[in-house]
Amino acid sequence: MKLPALLAGALLAFTAHAQEAPDALIKRVASDVVATLKADKDIQGGNKKKLYELIDGKIAPNFDFNRMTSLAMGRNWSKATPEQQKALAEQFRILLIRTYSGALANYQNHVMDFKPLKSQPGDTDVNVRTTVTGQGGQPISIDYNLEKSPDGWKAYDVTVGGVSLVTNYREEFNNVVRDSGVDGLVKTLTAKNKS
Repeated sequence: MKLPALLAGALLAFTAHAQEAPDALIKRVASDVVATLKADKDIQGGNKKKLYELIDGKIAPNFDFNRMTSLAMGRNWSKATPEQQKALAEQFRILLIRTYSGALANYQNHVMDFKPLKSQPGDTDVNVRTTVTGQGGQPISIDYNLEKSPDGWKAYDVTVGGVSLVTNYREEFNNVVRDSGVDGLVKTLTAKNKS
């Protein structure tokens, strides 16, 4: 499946600045992360730990993993206790960072094009649209759904080529919860993160 590799590009877009416009946030962080990828010889040499730290430090703080996890869980989110919800959000966070750190290592010579932001000044939920084009490849649409929080804009979903990240995981999560319960999903995600 190409979705993880494509989402690596999607993850190139965040760091916190409370008053910064959502499209400006994505542009700034995408530029910063790409510059780091190009300049860091350790990351270019395959140092997965440094790549993980880059994603964890510059990108992950600008995602609302609780909301992402609740959307991915759908109706099963309300079945989870607060402790289970916390564990699920943390394991989902780790899963996404680990999955896409590998794909991000291959992000070279790609061009990100930013579409005009269609929003009103008082909007608190926006969609920032971009396309990413690899060398000689077709442009791939990457849309970021962001919500304004007291800490600035936070992403709660990314849609790559028409496929929503949270929707992509929903069926898998629902199947595991159906077969093994919420604790089973926590164990499944924990096991994936340790492998």
